[in-house]
Amino acid sequence: MDPLLMPDNPYLLLTPGPLSTTKTVKSVMFRDWCTWDDDYNTIVEWIRRRLVRLGSDTDEYTAVPMQGSGTFCVEATVTTAVPQDGKLLVLANGAYGRRIAEIARRCGIAHAVQDSGELAPPDPDRLEAALKADGAITHVAVVHCETTTGMLNPVTAIGNIVKDHGRIFILDAMSSFGGIPMDVKTMGVDYLVSSANKCIQGVPGFGFVIAKKDVLAKTRGQARSLSLDLYDQWRTMEDHHGKWRFTSPTHVVRAFFQALWELEEEGGITARHSRYCTNHRILVEGMQRLSFQPLLAAELQSPIITAFLSPTHAAWSFSRFYADLKARGFVIYPGKMTDSDTFRIGTIGDVHAEDMVRLIDAVADAMACCREK
Repeated sequence: MDPLLMPDNPYLLLTPGPLSTTKTVKSVMFRDWCTWDDDYNTIVEWIRRRLVRLGSDTDEYTAVPMQGSGTFCVEATVTTAVPQDGKLLVLANGAYGRRIAEIARRCGIAHAVQDSGELAPPDPDRLEAALKADGAITHVAVVHCETTTGMLNPVTAIGNIVKDHGRIFILDAMSSFGGIPMDVKTMGVDYLVSSANKCIQGVPGFGFVIAKKDVLAKTRGQARSLSLDLYDQWRTMEDHHGKWRFTSPTHVVRAFFQALWELEEEGGITARHSRYCTNHRILVEGMQRLSFQPLLAAELQSPIITAFLSPTHAAWSFSRFYADLKARGFVIYPGKMTDSDTFRIGTIGDVHAEDMVRLIDAVADAMACCREK
């Protein structure tokens, strides 16, 4: 297909990222930038300062952008933060917690996993018992919003326990930062990892780590990778006023700068969180009217993405349902559950209440067509 004939936005992405972005975020990428230019590096420094302020009102933290996907930043954090004689405890309840453990395994990092299953949050009591029993554990990692199911984990309780025992706390806030109010200091976070193309509503191309300065400063020489050395990336940006070590994703950075301004114009994280919650409420109420049931109990559910149990009748086909919704202007996600047949619908990005109402109408039409076939 000739790309010039493709429509700009044939559908909304109802996913946990990449997600639908505003025209203004996309439009600023038409300009080219030189990575050595002071104008560009001034933008990078503004972004770094703004990210810190979104996570904390103290000067104890710094922000370090890293090229690549969010997983690149998780790997950079784990493989830089945990020393050769350290040990990582991963609290897992889905695919993304288990991915952290896989990073540790691949990189030869001593680690243990507490897996609570995909339908339950990590158990703070079990965590405390592990930290008391195993003095070798130096770091604890958990996912804030586990998008396998849409579960929001009790990270403040977890962080407080980690700090009580003098360990380092790594928080994968990939799908929550910018969309859910949080204070990294109150949560006991030493490293928070997220990505440009999630709740801040930028486009894919880089992620970032909000790190406690004094903790990061102790990691010099610990990284197990050249390109994923979080400490060296930080020192280069500090010493050269926003300069990236290797080729910077300039267009994506400029789009993120615009997305941060638009977050501010919307009313900040509190206002964005309210919009996402409204989207989620309309989605769940509408889907329940159509006899779809959420996988999780309401008290465990985030406003980021929701997993729904697939119908059990013979006429159901997710691939056909997906195609029908796509033809009506909506792209959803397949399930990631191993034990239950689910599909997932995101409620973040440049998506609003009226879009969710239209989605419910589209689901009703798609289901009617499914029954007819």
